Amino acid sequence: MSTLALAFDLVARWEVLLAITLAAVFGLFVGAIPGLTATLAVAVLVPITFHLDPIAAVGAMVSCSAMAIFAGDIPAFLLRIPGTPASAAYADEGYKMTLRGEAEKALGASLLFSAVGGLFGTAVLMLAAPSLAEVALKFSSFEYFWLALLGLTSAAFVSAGDPLKGLASLLIGLSASTIGMENPIGTPRFNFGSIELLGGVNFIAALIGLFAVAEILRYALKPSNNPHSVPQTSVGNPFRAWGKMLKTYWRNQIRGNILGVVVGALPGAGADIAAWMAYSISRRFSKQKEKYGTGHVEGIIESTSANNAALGSAWVPALVFGVPGDSITAIVIGVLFVHGMNPGPTLFLINPENIYAVFLIFIVANILLVVLGWGAIAVSKRILIIPRRLLMPVILAFCVTGAFAGNNNTFDIGVMLCFGILGFLMEENGIPVAPCILGLLLGEVLESNFITSMLKADGDLFAFFSRPISAGLGILTLIIWLFPLIRTVQALRVRRQKTA
Repeated sequence: MSTLALAFDLVARWEVLLAITLAAVFGLFVGAIPGLTATLAVAVLVPITFHLDPIAAVGAMVSCSAMAIFAGDIPAFLLRIPGTPASAAYADEGYKMTLRGEAEKALGASLLFSAVGGLFGTAVLMLAAPSLAEVALKFSSFEYFWLALLGLTSAAFVSAGDPLKGLASLLIGLSASTIGMENPIGTPRFNFGSIELLGGVNFIAALIGLFAVAEILRYALKPSNNPHSVPQTSVGNPFRAWGKMLKTYWRNQIRGNILGVVVGALPGAGADIAAWMAYSISRRFSKQKEKYGTGHVEGIIESTSANNAALGSAWVPALVFGVPGDSITAIVIGVLFVHGMNPGPTLFLINPENIYAVFLIFIVANILLVVLGWGAIAVSKRILIIPRRLLMPVILAFCVTGAFAGNNNTFDIGVMLCFGILGFLMEENGIPVAPCILGLLLGEVLESNFITSMLKADGDLFAFFSRPISAGLGILTLIIWLFPLIRTVQALRVRRQKTA
């Protein structure tokens, strides 16, 4: 019997398919609750996987993570509350589409391109795992510094309106990321004597506060004149616009897929960073830049294509070298060791049917995503029927649960409330919250890799351009920075020539 036939036989067993389906439903539930991330969903499954056979255990984790990433878009689009950090990049676009009565189009785009992105990432995982892993392992602190800086540069593009306000928001997030002992020398900073802040600001609590609590405060203070009130409309057929979107935005889909695969294969990057970078690139190269920030589906398509493609490619370094591509694969590696499927090159030589079974599970999970995702959308659309005065207390209860669940710490609830007030004040003054989230997400990555690189290079800044990949990323970042300045100089020169 061929290797592929053996793999198909391993996956087609009823206990494996049951494990995949139940884990998928669990992932949808967890991902839709603000603060309960895909990583948390997979971590909760770990004790259960010890009682399953290896293929069923891996299948449960694959389907759970894929569903949770998609499910995070549902509360993001309907309530402006990102269920997962990856959803925060384009939450405003989806929510503003819901305000216009286009919730089914936004959710349909997320469902379709999440599944397509997942299948693209799976194809890359099957065809180019060893080659991609070799490239990923060439990334050192120099390359990660430029990658983080390139991600922070996205703040200029995710900010609708005044770039200076976007920069101010980014600096707020970067400042918050410096709190605590999570720095290269382990020195307490800006914790004001608080023991709880030694571990830094809880990212999930801050995320919930900036989006969800700020929205609750806005409704509480302006219940009768709330510009964010959702119209009492139902969500229609999410499949309706699929053909048109595929025909119109196929370039965005491919570009998002490729970016997601590249970022996902880098150890420690993952779907969250892929989503932010994809959204900023989509906005930068769009022919309709003015529509971004007003509820435009183009940014949603490219971001969801990227974050789900990143899920599959994150398994590349995990399976080939045992190096986790993100927090989810870090958990999975431990489970693989428990079941005797030790990650590494030998995994492709000894019992290769197990690897092909993993590939088939990715395909099954992404097909299942369309079916169960449609069911989740059908159920969630009833949220819009509930009066806001009844819905807001329930949302607040979920927010408190999500903030507490991360570390089982009531202090994080206070962090959530503080960032909720901050988010409310920022938006009342026209300062976007998305760059602040980006600063919180990448601040520690930027600082730690910069310090590590400077120690390696003995303080020589030119060392950041001494490696081919690092030099390429550095030049690209500098070009992006200088491009607006060059255009401004050219415009002034043209204006002088006209007036002369």
